[in-house]
Amino acid sequence: MKTKKQKKVAIIISPNYKDYAQKYLSACIGSIRQQDYEGEMKIFMTDNKTSPESFLFLSKTVPEAELVLNQGNDGFAKGVNDSIRLALFQNFDYIAVISIHSTIATNYISELVNVLESDKKIGVAQALVLMPDKKIINSLGNETHFLGFGYCNGYKDDLGSKNLDFNSVHEIFYPSGASMIFKKEILEKIGLLDEEYWMYNEDQEIGWRLRLAGYKCVLAPRAQMYSSYEFLRSIQKYYWMDRNRILVILECYHILTLTLIFPVLIIMELGLILFSLKTGWFKERIKVWKYFLTLRTWIYIIRARKRNQKLRVVRDREIIKLISGRIWYQEVDDWKLRFINPVFNFYWSIVKKIVAW
Repeated sequence: MKTKKQKKVAIIISPNYKDYAQKYLSACIGSIRQQDYEGEMKIFMTDNKTSPESFLFLSKTVPEAELVLNQGNDGFAKGVNDSIRLALFQNFDYIAVISIHSTIATNYISELVNVLESDKKIGVAQALVLMPDKKIINSLGNETHFLGFGYCNGYKDDLGSKNLDFNSVHEIFYPSGASMIFKKEILEKIGLLDEEYWMYNEDQEIGWRLRLAGYKCVLAPRAQMYSSYEFLRSIQKYYWMDRNRILVILECYHILTLTLIFPVLIIMELGLILFSLKTGWFKERIKVWKYFLTLRTWIYIIRARKRNQKLRVVRDREIIKLISGRIWYQEVDDWKLRFINPVFNFYWSIVKKIVAW
């Protein structure tokens, strides 16, 4: 009797930059080498802003990996894509992106592959991402607010409080960029991460794009990752996150949905001005405005929107059922946010009743 041939899995470790590899790579690689998956696996990794020292360290620490050496820091999205392109060229069936800040359970790859093979409509799966102590949640899959804010579901909650069913997959809006595995044919159809995003929200955009094309994003809790990454408050991060969440909604919503949320988008913009003055990142808000006031940006947005809307086989009416009307992310908690959340949630509930397209 013929045995079923195991699919080939490419493991893309998120790009190295500066001392990331020295801090995290040994533990990450150790857990990858202990995988129980019986099929072929190969590691790919991009080294952003390569130096002789970083190349030597990577070559010694992970000699089995195929390395991409970039002279500059090309950002997270392009760094991941550089490795994915190699894997697709070499005809790997599944593409798993794993954070350099993490370790993974022995059954991580095999469980995720089983989930992808269980349903043709599943385009991407994410593992249950926990903190290193394995009791506190890092991500149960990511949620999207209707104004484009993305955040981790369950972040810093106690795992025991969630009553999570480990025997089934759970639909999520989009996967964490720290843990996502794609089918080769899906990436060939919808494209890779959008490199315009550079870092942050690129996982949100590709998850939304995948949904437009009629595929599902799911959480596979039997596969587990233990991540030491935590959200850090930094002015530069606020710039990328705010710029990119606006890009996401401009590219992914139906034009009529954008029209309905525009008044609230303006209100949020006014609120963010006050927030930026309080937190000292008003200059970053000016940078966001400057970005959207250039011809080059709008040429890109029009092209990206055309790309995404061309894939559309699912109406906004179905997609917005999974989009939240409130922002719930402890790291940016603020009394003004707590005050406005019920108002935004009510407004969004009205919008969802109107949207028929």
